[in-house]
Amino acid sequence: MKIARFSHDDTIAFGIVDEEEHELVVLKADPMFAGYEPTGERVKLTDAKLLAPVIPRSKVVAVGKNYRDHAEEMGGEAPSEPLLFLKPNTSVVGPGDAIVLPRQSERVEHEGELAVVIGRIAKNVSEEDADDYVFGYTIANDVTARDLQQRDGQWARAKGFDSFCPLGPVIETHVDFETATIETRVNGESRQSGRLSDMVHSVASIIAYASSVFTLLPGDVILTGTPAGVGPIVDGDTVEVDVTGLGTLSNPVRSAA
Repeated sequence: MKIARFSHDDTIAFGIVDEEEHELVVLKADPMFAGYEPTGERVKLTDAKLLAPVIPRSKVVAVGKNYRDHAEEMGGEAPSEPLLFLKPNTSVVGPGDAIVLPRQSERVEHEGELAVVIGRIAKNVSEEDADDYVFGYTIANDVTARDLQQRDGQWARAKGFDSFCPLGPVIETHVDFETATIETRVNGESRQSGRLSDMVHSVASIIAYASSVFTLLPGDVILTGTPAGVGPIVDGDTVEVDVTGLGTLSNPVRSAA
């Protein structure tokens, strides 16, 4: 099931995507907290603007070097434990929103990723129970100012600029990790591709590890790492990240005004 957060007639709402009818079945409230009760209204997808499907109330947790080929291209090995860092929730934008290149950086890069949306308070969760805490999955772009990342020696500034965490287009409640693939394209040219099954640390192990460090709250988002092929984006580019079954997250790139 696909769940969208959207605007229509100056109102923000949630809906279930009816792919056959190309419509949104409007829900009474955020289904993460209120369930899936419909209002009886339907909105054509073409009449709605899809927004970031979730705005984390607390944090975006990200995992570095979770694909071996990406760890190698960054000059190292994949960590034996998940390498965690945080992005502020103010970095989140939605599908179609611009990735804004900051003046402080001369090299900004794309990192297409699968994102996990947490649906329940999670603390010290076991791997066996981790799936019970997942509300669904969406697509992310962990945009990174690579020169600042290398200069600073830690990642908060390089990963944390406004617009550096596009999410969308929808939340899907189920992903087939055995067959699903991820691809990032810039101006239609394939830059990254991989299988979700190639992750070094699984979603369950990431949730267990992260929840042993800090409490995960409903609406928190976990970015699960990126495959090899990260590269620069510049003003005028369009970045697309595609995950099997989740659709395509597309964002234009613009220089700061």
